[in-house]
Amino acid sequence: MARRALTTTAAAFTTTAALLLTACGGGGDEAPDDIKGADASSKSPSDSASGPASSDRPDVSVPKDLKLVFDFDKPSDAKQAAALSDAENYIRALKHGIAAQDPEDPAYRFYSGAQAAQYAKSQIETWVEGGWTVYGTDEYYDDDVAAMSDGKGVVVSFCRNQAKFYGKEIKTDKVIRTEESLNSYQRWRVLMIPPADSSGVWKAGTVEVMGKAKDCRG
Repeated sequence: MARRALTTTAAAFTTTAALLLTACGGGGDEAPDDIKGADASSKSPSDSASGPASSDRPDVSVPKDLKLVFDFDKPSDAKQAAALSDAENYIRALKHGIAAQDPEDPAYRFYSGAQAAQYAKSQIETWVEGGWTVYGTDEYYDDDVAAMSDGKGVVVSFCRNQAKFYGKEIKTDKVIRTEESLNSYQRWRVLMIPPADSSGVWKAGTVEVMGKAKDCRG
């Protein structure tokens, strides 16, 4: 996908995304937008059902009955590639937190800050309160990576297909299935903040989720 520079600044993007999430509750008709049925590298798709911790990064593994697929193009620019990779890790960490039933899970906190951390926490809290865990296949694709004009971040945009991603009741193991519809498709934009130290970790600062994304349905 396209690799370019955005003319807007990181501050402007943050303000816009915050307003969208406040107004739309995450961009979809379901609440939270990740819950379906309870109401969310290289060119080859990467099956990311597990993501064990490295020596300096947290465990972001998910249950075997959840399949995370990232069909992304790896940017040639090293910084943009790192930002895209850690945007994936933010998604993994969010699912890990839901599976762990822990709104204070250290994994998503490691890969996010500010509004993006608040968003992840609120999503996890809703799943925990509902008594659901994650199940099925969650697909991410059609990525676009763009550097901010002020040099203070990289915006990672991608589609999500959650048509086969479901909630599962923890007490009964009942999978709450729904039919594919326009609600199954989302467009995500994540502002990734460059490392503030030698860790090399890019963190999600702001998340914008737009539901009923017709362009993602294809």
